[in-house]
Order: sequence, then structure tokens, then C-alpha cells
Amino acid sequence: MAEELISVILPVYNIEKYLEKCMSSLFCQTYSNLEFVIVDDGSAKVCADLCDAMAERDSRVSVYHKKNGGLSDARNYGIERARGEYITCIDPDDYVDNDYIEYLYKVLKKYDCKMSICQHRVRFDNGRCKENGANGDEALTTERCLERMLYHDVIDTSAWAKLYHRSLFETVKYPFGKLYEDIGTTYALMMQCDRIAVGYESKYNYIFHNNSIVNGEFKRSKLDLLEMTDQMAAYVSGAYPRLQKAVQRRQVYARLSTLNQMLDTSQCQEEKAQIIAYILRYKKDVLKDEKSPKRDKIAVGLLAVNYGLYRICWKVYLRLAKGMK
Repeated sequence: MAEELISVILPVYNIEKYLEKCMSSLFCQTYSNLEFVIVDDGSAKVCADLCDAMAERDSRVSVYHKKNGGLSDARNYGIERARGEYITCIDPDDYVDNDYIEYLYKVLKKYDCKMSICQHRVRFDNGRCKENGANGDEALTTERCLERMLYHDVIDTSAWAKLYHRSLFETVKYPFGKLYEDIGTTYALMMQCDRIAVGYESKYNYIFHNNSIVNGEFKRSKLDLLEMTDQMAAYVSGAYPRLQKAVQRRQVYARLSTLNQMLDTSQCQEEKAQIIAYILRYKKDVLKDEKSPKRDKIAVGLLAVNYGLYRICWKVYLRLAKGMK
């Protein structure tokens, strides 16, 4: 049986330092019936020219140059022009194993699903690698998959490390102009599926950048995390009332994550106070939830004592964590 065409969507914006390694990992995929849709989202000339060079190097590459509109806009633009029966998204500053696409496709077909997931490694600048993979695969009901995602139990919200049937994007778009766009999208793609195929092997290599938009210093736009999370919470709890506890945990986590990025900023003091009040309002729920991660419980407990203690302990934790990278 002939291989079905799979479209790889790559939104590119001034990442010429990483694009060669990413594309090299794609050109040697064991699954061959591919098209690579590079969307140059208003990059400077050196990066735009490199995109064109990739098209000259491999006939499967199509390059689209457009005015800068952000990551969501670039992904949507590429998906709209994709010809494949299936779609996978890759961030072009990351790279993948040679059998990344074959693995996702085989596990999807094995369980006859419209969406499949694999695991990833986190690679740090000093060469350290955090391996998240294991062995085996299975099909999860949508409800179970969402529950595990809400608890950060292996399943995550990232747009990458997933294979989607193109029909899933007929009614779902990445939110224009928002950070954390995957949180506002991945759950909606899952909710269109009867079940989701999950492979536990790591096939995607995520490069951790300390100075990236999400990992860098606090900006007001990072409050998008709360908006995206609350939107997801409303839809998921409405469709699956049994997941209300998991949804609440995720909303508290989003506020802890945002608070951690606000520790050294004088911006958004009113929003910071609202975030702390929200976390403390649901303190007992988090502490009583046996599925809540231990780190969540410790963080909520420290914040309940006082914010100053929480701030000191989190900064110590960050120093220790950075020492391990």
C-alpha cells in the first residue's frame, strides 16, 4: 500500500542558527512521502534566503514568505496550504529522530486514530539531556488523555510531537497573536477524537532556550497563559464534568507558573495580587488532590505561609535546577 502524504509545518522567524540541523533531521526521515511547508514569517534576509536554499536542496520543500504575524498565524498559514492527509508541526529550532514521522504514523494506524502523540527529550545548552521517554504504546479515550494532560502526566499541550488528521483543523485554528497558543488549541484537537494513540518513546528533541519568549523575562503578554488555560478549562469541564478537579488543578498550576515569572518585576502588581488570591482560594483542593504533583502542593503550602517565603524558596529551587542543566 502506498504511503499517504504527510505535511510537516515549520513556522520560521529568524532562526537561521538552528534551521540547518532541523531540516537535516527531516530530509533523512525513514517515512519518505512528505512535504515540508516552511512559512517564513517576515524573517530578515539571511534567514529568508536560507529557507529558499532548503527548497533548492530538496524538491519536497515549499517556502512561503509572508508579513510577520506571529507563530499562530504562521502555523495556520502553513496548515491551510498543506496537501497531506496528515499534518505534524515542528519548531525549526528543534530537531527530530530519523523515524519520528514513521513512529507517529505507525502508532496512529495501529489504533485507527485521528491523532497520535510521541514523547520528547529536553536538550540544554550545556549538553545535558532530560529523557522523557519509555517503552510501549496504547490508545487512550479522549477523556483519559485530557485528564493526563491536565495533570502533566506524560501527555503535554505542545503542538509538536504529534500527528493529526487534516480534518481536525477544519474548525480549529491557532489563536492569533497569543503566547501559549498550543494550550488554546491542543485540547480542542483532542476533543474531536474518539481516542488518541500514545507512543511512549521519545522521538522529538526540544531545545531549551533560556532567552526564548516563554522562558525569558516577564512581559504582560505572558498573562496569555491564564486566558488560554481558563478557556481550555471552560470547554473541558463542560464536556467532561468528571474532570473538574483536574481542570482546577491546571488553572492553579497556570497561576503558579505565571507568578514564578513575576517574582522580580514591578509590572502588573494588581494581577499578581489576583493570582495569589486565586491560588489560596483553591489551596485545600490542590492539597487534597492525590493526583496533584508534589511540587504544586509544596508551592501552595509555602504561599499559604506568606509570599516572601515562597519567593525565597522558589529562587533557591531555580538556582539548584540551573546547576543541574
